Amino acid sequence: MLEEISFIVFRGLGAGGLTAMIALSFNIVHTSSRVLNFATGNLLIAAAFVSALFFSPTDGLWSWVLLLLASTIGVGLLVAIQGYITLLPLKYTEENSWLVTTMAASVIIGALLLLTQGPFVQTAADPLPPLSLFGMRTPASYALCIILAFVWFIALHYFLTRSWTGLAISALSQDYDAARTAGIPVRRLQLVAFFVSGLIMGSAGFIAAPIMSISPDAGFRYVINGFIGAIVGGLDNNIGALVGGFLVGVLSMLTIYTVGGEFESVITLALMVAVLMIRPQGLFGRTQARRV
Repeated sequence: MLEEISFIVFRGLGAGGLTAMIALSFNIVHTSSRVLNFATGNLLIAAAFVSALFFSPTDGLWSWVLLLLASTIGVGLLVAIQGYITLLPLKYTEENSWLVTTMAASVIIGALLLLTQGPFVQTAADPLPPLSLFGMRTPASYALCIILAFVWFIALHYFLTRSWTGLAISALSQDYDAARTAGIPVRRLQLVAFFVSGLIMGSAGFIAAPIMSISPDAGFRYVINGFIGAIVGGLDNNIGALVGGFLVGVLSMLTIYTVGGEFESVITLALMVAVLMIRPQGLFGRTQARRV
């Protein structure tokens, strides 16, 4: 029994790593622009399609690495373009037109995937042999997702605290008007944040493809899980994104194995509601004062 639970938790941590990366992607964009990019889910699916369509185990590991780089950079550029279109009509941070543009981008990307790939679920090959855990075999992509989540967390930490660009992006969340007055190129920094968000999604979708449901309509479920992870952990807090993502992943996997996948969304939403009732700012979020 203990071995079975450990096996389920390991898979949950792997799924949670993917959820954490979506939450991290939400955070960096929201920090720079107060935009929640709801196109993230379908961009993740687009990266997974790259793996499903172009990688075969016979191609070798180097081919997989090259495709990973291409997917990461390609989705990064795509999100930067989407970010430019999203930010174009925004004059003030209080405007909410981004709700329409990000949802529209999600619908357009989903429609393009549907037109080009059809409604069928695709499968992607794992570049590494399956792992043996307590005598049970599980895809290596679960372990890769855990590792990649920590890699992106560390990379974002150093980027946001050690580089001038990252420090400027972090400063945007404090006071946009002061940043503009000081001559900081706000729009350029916001596009950098969108690009970094795309890099996260491009790598996450490609690496997690063997354990994902790859279909044009699957993006919504992943973006909701990532959003719940970000809110549970505390929006704009990357430690919270990591912890919240893993919590959502483990809880989802335990729900699937114990009571069935149809209750997965109900349980994760209940987790978010419970956390917000106790700590409205999330587990690691900070209460923000607003001058009125």
